[in-house]
Amino acid sequence: MADEAYENPRLAALYDPLDADRGDLDVYAAVAAELRAHQILDVGCGTGTFALLLADRGLRVTGVEPAAASLDVARSKPGGERVRWIHGDATALPEMRVDLATMTANVAQAIVAPQAWEGTLRGIHDALRPGGHLVFETRDPARRAWEEWTYAATRRTVAVEGIGDVETWVAVTGVTWPLVTFRATVVLTATGEALTSDSTLRFRERDEVAASLTSHGYVVDEVRDAPDRPGREFMFLAHRAGELLLEESG
Repeated sequence: MADEAYENPRLAALYDPLDADRGDLDVYAAVAAELRAHQILDVGCGTGTFALLLADRGLRVTGVEPAAASLDVARSKPGGERVRWIHGDATALPEMRVDLATMTANVAQAIVAPQAWEGTLRGIHDALRPGGHLVFETRDPARRAWEEWTYAATRRTVAVEGIGDVETWVAVTGVTWPLVTFRATVVLTATGEALTSDSTLRFRERDEVAASLTSHGYVVDEVRDAPDRPGREFMFLAHRAGELLLEESG
């Protein structure tokens, strides 16, 4: 089930204006170019920013997203017709063979339940061509990022076209390791109306992630430092097992 932040149409419409700096996506676009990927599956595509960025570069992109409201925003954007949009998640994908699958930003951590995580890895594995790659990021638990998610540290005001000033902040509401729950608040300054949403993220250790990938048929090629948040995240690059055998036999 999608978080209210992505499923509520009013919050979904505010997602892009409140998170306008998506420089983190440049890293994934560079990886796609590095791997010479032509067909890409964007898991948890949200409002479609990354999928459309890739489509603008002439790549064939499928975006899958469980939150209908976010997917509606994605479809309505200029160029939206160039992306194949799927309402759902990676556990029930139609047949496809892609070169690269991505989970940007918080997507991997938002898959909280162990069975859902395992189902996601299986679904992506089935969608990849032999040797196809999976790339995603997850926060390093040792950095305890949630300790910075306070009103004082995250409060900001953003001017949104057609709405006016919007005040927003997040605050942690519970830590039951390895789960961290936080509440995002959005206040429309003109009316004083407040919209809230609760989200939970799962923090996984590096070895835990690597082991789960291996057990689901992936080979971990590299664990990089996320350039946009150095020292704070792991960026996993893995491929569907079989690539080396294909290369050797060819």
